[in-house]
Parts: sequence; structure tokens; C-alpha cells
Amino acid sequence: MSFTSLGLAPSLLRAIDNQGYINPYPIQQEAIPAILQGKDVLGIAKTGSGKTASYVLPILMNSMGKNVSKNRHIVVLVLVPTRELAQQLEGVFKEFGSELPKRINSMAVYGGVSKNPQMKALQGVNILVATPGRLLELVGANAVHLSQIDTLVLDEADKMLNLGFKDEMNQIFNLLPSKRQNLLFSATLSKDVINVHQLLLKNPLIVKIEEDDTSIDLINQVAYFVAEEKRGPLLRYLIKSKVMKQVLVFTSSVYKADNVVDKLKKNGISALAIHSKRSQNARTTALDKFKKGKIVVLVATDLLSRGIDIEFLPYVINYELPRSPKDYIHRIGRTGRAHAQGEAISFITPEDKNHFRVIQKKMGKWVTMIDSEALNL
Repeated sequence: MSFTSLGLAPSLLRAIDNQGYINPYPIQQEAIPAILQGKDVLGIAKTGSGKTASYVLPILMNSMGKNVSKNRHIVVLVLVPTRELAQQLEGVFKEFGSELPKRINSMAVYGGVSKNPQMKALQGVNILVATPGRLLELVGANAVHLSQIDTLVLDEADKMLNLGFKDEMNQIFNLLPSKRQNLLFSATLSKDVINVHQLLLKNPLIVKIEEDDTSIDLINQVAYFVAEEKRGPLLRYLIKSKVMKQVLVFTSSVYKADNVVDKLKKNGISALAIHSKRSQNARTTALDKFKKGKIVVLVATDLLSRGIDIEFLPYVINYELPRSPKDYIHRIGRTGRAHAQGEAISFITPEDKNHFRVIQKKMGKWVTMIDSEALNL
């Protein structure tokens, strides 16, 4: 199947071609026609499966015949859990909308930065990508109105509902018109997602793309047994011995992320951290430098990993293991994307052995283990 068979306008097909996409992913094949027809959709598919374009493209298509808002009444609202994901989605809307004959204004709003510039820029915006807290602040300031929304999207709903947005989400739902199209996308079908699905969606098309091992198979997974105090030397050894030019390192805490960056810099390796304690400008700058290859290492916490989407990222390192097997899969899934090979490396201390055994069992794959004692760190 090709994109031309999905009912998209020639201008959108040109934008798709400009982005280098050839054939639609399975979730796009099912979701795009349904959204174009105005149906509610529940899409369940792992990160990297094409979920974003599956709603961005038909939303742009459906927006082409509508008048541009002049009175701060947006018509499409996309709710996301993190600032980084909001920025990323704003970029996707602009990329796919670049060839449209009539400009459709889209914008992202999120906390961590001054809301005054956002308030001023909301005039004439039709498609708004927002984190819940900042959206409610802007509604409270009469900077944006939700009474004319005809399409609501919840992206990364599994993560959003787990991060404690329940009260804010309920406030937002109460401000929306009852008649609207609802689109819910999630990596997993958790209990919270099921509850919201039953509350929001009316006779939805349910698209569930089953997990397959194709993307995991493209990832070469390796684990190193290492003493707690040797994690730092092992990280530096691997970066230098493998001549890594771009590596995403995950830690379990803000403190550890900053600590890792400090030690890398002291050893002549360019690195920056991205986590909730950094200002929005610092986070944006760090991610941009990493994507452009201006720094070798980006150290991140799990909370912000959803906004890190790099098509040909060669290395991911779990400096510390995540709490859950699902987060482990999500972390290593940052590499091995777009049918490209990638390598995921995990550091396993004596205290981590049992936990890593559980992760491997849940994943259904056993990882090659190397004893770092044999290495000259």
C-alpha cells in the first residue's frame, strides 16, 4: 500500500515525499482513512511505529477547508505529557504542513518558559499541542478557548495517565464541547488507558499493532557486569574504544545525570544532561546540539525520553537500569529505528542481577553478558 491510496491531498503527498517516507506503516494504513472520515480512533502501537503521522496527516487534511481562527478559539487540541514531546510534535505539524496551499497555524505550549509570549502568539492558531498544566493556565488567563474544539488527541496516553495528570485532564475534559472527534494513541493498553477510552471514545476504530521482534532484532544488546564504582570508567572506556560519535545515556535520577556529565567533561568527552531540573531553554539546546552532532553524549532521565526521537541513533547505554521492563524496551528502542542497526549496552552491578533477569524474561530475549573485570579501564 502507498500513501496515495489513503485519500490524502497532493500537497500532503509532496510533504511526505520531502520527508523521505515511501510506504505507510500499518497503523497509518488503518488510522488515516478512519480519521479522515471523522471516526474516533484508539491506536495502540509501540514507539517508533508511526503513530504521530497517523493522526497529524489526516488532521491537516481535515483542517484544509476550515477558516483560520481569529479569536483564540482553537479547533484541534493535542495533549502530551512532556515539553519535549510538545516541541517535537509542533515540528511534525509544520513539516507535513509545509506544502499546503493555505497555511494552517499550529503551535506548542508548555511550562518551564514564560507564558506571556505564548499568550500573544495564540491569536489565529488552529492546532494547539499542549501539556495539561500550561494549557489550564492559558485558559485561566483567557488566552485560549476550548469551546470550539472539534478534534481532541491524547498522545502517549499511557505515560500521561501514569504521571498524575488525572485532575488536570478532568478539568480540560469539562471545558470541551461534547460533540467532537476523539483520538487516543498509546504504546500500551493499560487500565488507565482503558478507563479513558471508555469515557471519551464513541464507537472507535481500535487499531492495535502487535509487538513484534523486528525492531528489537535490529538492536545488538550487550550487558557488562561492573562494580558500582567502576560504572564511570566503563562508560568512558566504551565511548573511547568504540569511537562513539553519538550516544544516549540513561540514568535513573537527575543527580546521577548531572554527575555523569561532569565526569565525562573532566575526561574530555563533550556531554550535556536533559532532565526536569534543567530550564526549558537548556533542554532544547542540549537536544538540538545532540541531534546535530555537536556533542557526543546526551544523558537523560526516563521522564524526558519520550521527546527524544533520533532516526539513526547508533548507541544507547543504560548507565542504570530502569524500574520496569517496559521502560527498558522503550529506552533501547531509541536505537535500531527506521530499519537501521543499533547497539544497546546495559551496566549490571551485583545488585542489578536479579532485576535484569526479570527484564530479560519479560522481553523474551537473553542478552550477551561481558565481565568488565577483564577490561583495562
